[in-house]
Amino acid sequence: MKKGSRLAADIGGTFTDVAYFDSSTGAMSLGKTLSTPQHLVEGIADGVSKAGTRFADAEIFLHGSTVAINTLLERKGAKTALLITEGFRDVYEIGRINRPDAYNLFFTKHVPLVERDLRFEVRERLTAEGRVHVPLDEFGVHRICDALIEQGVDAVGILLLHCYANPAHEITVKKIVQERLPHAFVSASHELSQEYREFERCSTVVANAYVGPVVSRYVAEIETRLRDESFRGAFLLVQSTGGLYESAQAQQHCVRMLESGPAAGVIGAHALCAELGLANAIAFDMGGTTAKAGVIFESNVLTTNIALVGGYNQGLPIQIPLVDVFEVGTGGGSIAEVDSSGSLHVGPRSAGAEPGPACYARGGLAPTVTDANLVLGRLGADTFLGGEMRLDVPSAQSAIAERIATPLGLDLLDAANGILRIAVTKMSYAVKGVSTERGLDAAAFTLIAYGGAGPLHASSIAREIGMTHVIIPRAPGHFCAFGMLHSDLRYDFVKTTFRKLADVDFQEINDEFASLAAQGSAALDGAAITPNVVRVTYSADMRYVGQEHSVTVVLDAQLLERQDRDAIKQHFDRVHQQRYGTCAPTEKVEIVTLRAATTGVMAKPMMEKIAAGTTVCPATASAGSRPVVFLDGSSNVMTPIFRRDGLLSNNRIVGPALIEEHASTTVIFPGDVVDVDAFGNLHITLGAAQ
Repeated sequence: MKKGSRLAADIGGTFTDVAYFDSSTGAMSLGKTLSTPQHLVEGIADGVSKAGTRFADAEIFLHGSTVAINTLLERKGAKTALLITEGFRDVYEIGRINRPDAYNLFFTKHVPLVERDLRFEVRERLTAEGRVHVPLDEFGVHRICDALIEQGVDAVGILLLHCYANPAHEITVKKIVQERLPHAFVSASHELSQEYREFERCSTVVANAYVGPVVSRYVAEIETRLRDESFRGAFLLVQSTGGLYESAQAQQHCVRMLESGPAAGVIGAHALCAELGLANAIAFDMGGTTAKAGVIFESNVLTTNIALVGGYNQGLPIQIPLVDVFEVGTGGGSIAEVDSSGSLHVGPRSAGAEPGPACYARGGLAPTVTDANLVLGRLGADTFLGGEMRLDVPSAQSAIAERIATPLGLDLLDAANGILRIAVTKMSYAVKGVSTERGLDAAAFTLIAYGGAGPLHASSIAREIGMTHVIIPRAPGHFCAFGMLHSDLRYDFVKTTFRKLADVDFQEINDEFASLAAQGSAALDGAAITPNVVRVTYSADMRYVGQEHSVTVVLDAQLLERQDRDAIKQHFDRVHQQRYGTCAPTEKVEIVTLRAATTGVMAKPMMEKIAAGTTVCPATASAGSRPVVFLDGSSNVMTPIFRRDGLLSNNRIVGPALIEEHASTTVIFPGDVVDVDAFGNLHITLGAAQ
């Protein structure tokens, strides 16, 4: 074990990425391999080997994965039962009755993960203040357990009303169920969310139970492999907040890692922004299966307190803190197909890692975004993954010709171009989803694009939105794994408390914040590693009196110390104005929920600088040229190719150009200009040469 060395692994739908920071040399090594869906830990091991290291060399192993989110989306979780307060059996199915499209006659609402026959009512009732109104019927819980055993359930979620105010009944029910069903994964809602809103808490605990057996087995499998590989350090997983938590916690609070990979990418973008002095940026991650976007605004990562897994229309809410990420089902492996009406669609179906795009020549026959890029010359058949994996151009051409071009009456290049145009438009929705729809002007932000496929499409997406500045970080294909190296330990604790701002007793508020912070400190004390610094951030969910929904407002310690109600109210008005485009300065405000995020700041690897040069690229960076079709319809533009590892800081490239590296290719459009900074990042200025 090398003290201070870190190993990070990010598993995506198509590729597994590994980054290793060697503390003794300050160097970083990278590995990339196809994911192994049937046995994911093998993909991690392959990536570690390609990074030229061993598990045993690291003091800390960091991991993010799509296992939890994919289990939910693909409905491949455990047979799950729900125990809920008597009279509320159908809360989970009724939901919020939101109807996003009022005139859609074919609209269907969310489909519960637990069928009605497996939802059981528990006789008990607490008041909203947490007092016992109806005592818990423990004999009734035992009768329910008899039915659970007969039904052969593998997981149980428990949701009792107002348990956020008093978890005693849930604690007792969980103990009984665990004793009667020792093989089952059992989850109680108060352990995951201490906020009000019974539907959201119900959906959260059911999701945790549903994915629990799959995720806990998976994490345990990694732990076993680590022991077998003589790893003696700390094993930490990335939460959806971008923070880290212990593997033992991950095996119980599985939903907290739903968006672990995307969150790590945003954390990496935040670290890059801090190094470059950028206050506002949009982090865009395009991999093989999906494209995701998050926001750094005023030097902070934007977060949210609820996610809708599966989209707004039919999504199931998960009520946990997480990085505010918008995701669309478009990636390099997204399948293009023509429907019965003659319309071209791209995604959300993906070719994944097995069999993969047609050009992988692994049995895939459907045309994908990657095939379109290859046919248009934007990808090199001999240079993909540094030449480790040769792409089959005829297979890509055949797939697009037979399934897209011929049915639509187009030539091959127009069909491939059409695939990319649709993909770019869909991916721009992800960027708009975290910016424009949240009251931010996306065109005023810098786009930081990463993921294996991000640099291929970054300039097109920026043009679609009106952005003028794009940054492609070093090793973009490994950027989420890189982001993990910059993550910190983090624990979020929440308490629902309804109080009008005008009547707030600040001593009580400060006492409750202190209690939440103490819980965070206790969690840090139990961590396997000791952070350098501990920081606590306080915030409150607030709303105008009479509103249903709230917005989260960060509360500076000085505001609380000064007990400045007017300043807090003005701060809330500004946040509400930004989020909804309106505010009401004369209306009264109430506090709904208090939040404390306790962060254990860890030492970070330094960003390496590259050798300096002039504006002229060295001859050794040139890698020839090839004809490329750009999205403006120009065909067969002879385009120079540059090796990214041969570029020096201060180098400038005027488009058109392709910049190739091991796990990605950056496309520079005609008229765009690229400048290489001191850290090797590519800064693309759109239209600068015109």
